[in-house]
Amino acid sequence: MRKPKPKSYQLIRGMKDILPQEEARWDLINKTAEKLARSFGYEYIETPILEDTNLFVRSVGEHSDIVEKEMFSFTDKGGDNVSMRPEGTAPIIRSYIEHGMIREMQPVRVWYNGPFFRYDRPQAGRYRQFHQFGFEAIGEIDPIIDAEILLMTNQFFKKLGIPVSIQINSNGHPECRAKFVKAFQEYARSKRTMLCEDCKKRLLKNPMRIIDCKEEGCQTVASSGPQIVDHLCEDCRTHFTRVLEYCDEVNIPYVLNPRIVRGLDYYTKTTFEVWAEGEQEASQMSLGGGGRYDGLAEDLGGRPTPAIGAALGLERISLKLIDRQIQKERPDIFIAQLGEKARRKCLGLIDALTSEGMSVVSALSRSNLKNQLEIANKKAAKFVLILGQKEIVDETIMLRDMDAGAQELLDFKKAVEEVKKRVQAYGVLVKDLKESGLTK
Repeated sequence: MRKPKPKSYQLIRGMKDILPQEEARWDLINKTAEKLARSFGYEYIETPILEDTNLFVRSVGEHSDIVEKEMFSFTDKGGDNVSMRPEGTAPIIRSYIEHGMIREMQPVRVWYNGPFFRYDRPQAGRYRQFHQFGFEAIGEIDPIIDAEILLMTNQFFKKLGIPVSIQINSNGHPECRAKFVKAFQEYARSKRTMLCEDCKKRLLKNPMRIIDCKEEGCQTVASSGPQIVDHLCEDCRTHFTRVLEYCDEVNIPYVLNPRIVRGLDYYTKTTFEVWAEGEQEASQMSLGGGGRYDGLAEDLGGRPTPAIGAALGLERISLKLIDRQIQKERPDIFIAQLGEKARRKCLGLIDALTSEGMSVVSALSRSNLKNQLEIANKKAAKFVLILGQKEIVDETIMLRDMDAGAQELLDFKKAVEEVKKRVQAYGVLVKDLKESGLTK
């Protein structure tokens, strides 16, 4: 009897593999993110993927799309209602409160980079598991901190060479926002027939969500309705003006946009989105966003604590880099060998070279030297070390410079030291060429 063929498995809808051929883009994004955050004095924080569901109901908003439609929630084996984190700010504020970070020097500056989960409609650059780079400044109300967050956001995209504009608005604080919501709700009721079915429900529960709905009729209603900036109190208006003045000081390219309210209930005062320039499709335009959330810590059981942050979507940012010829980092060394004795020695050599911080690639399972050198060329190794039977006897090893095409014999015992010198000299040369503009 024929054995049945095992079932083959595929990705779950809305999920995505990040493949080796995408490594160069993701490596560039992640390294740029970390270097930027650390250069501004932000420290790394990581929170669990699973949190108490009520953390997000309380923070993001009971009637938000995230809570009502998009969260991956379930009851665990202990009977607790938990959710896979749909966003990063609420868990960080939970951590801030739980670990007494209010006792540290304020503001507490933290950054994160990791996966998040929403049961959203899959499309290009939008998946049900997605990655965000974010940074939060917690414990300071001064508008100069808003400008710092906006400056970091702008620098990140400049460093990646992605032209963007920062669409900025102010949501005010709860008191002045309530006046706007009342005025907008009255206006939207008169335009109810133009709203999508979701926004007809939002009209009663959460009318501000109509403003950032992507449906054409809802956009028309939002663009012609009352604007929140006209309902700001004096304090919120002054705060927003100062934020813009600081942005002008450092030439941050912003656009005043009264329709930027963001999709989370905790935002107050400054709110913003990062839009890719030249993108026509509204759903693909936003690469990230952020804003103030001065009441969130108190809502989650902590002391009143002003804060602001930003989160940037890495899948969409990766798509913006897809046409670039971003090269993987070249390995320093490829090790080629001939014969069993050479193969054994190469293991120890790999250990020694990598222990000195050099990147090493090999094909020790291959015995054909020509085949190994083809692999070295394909991997774009800077140097190749060749160890054959003659070199074993002579206690030497051949070093080939793959760019210059030159090769030389080295004393095997001094090989690690000599190779390290050449790798370091190569790094200095590449740096000088970059600074002179002769190479990228």
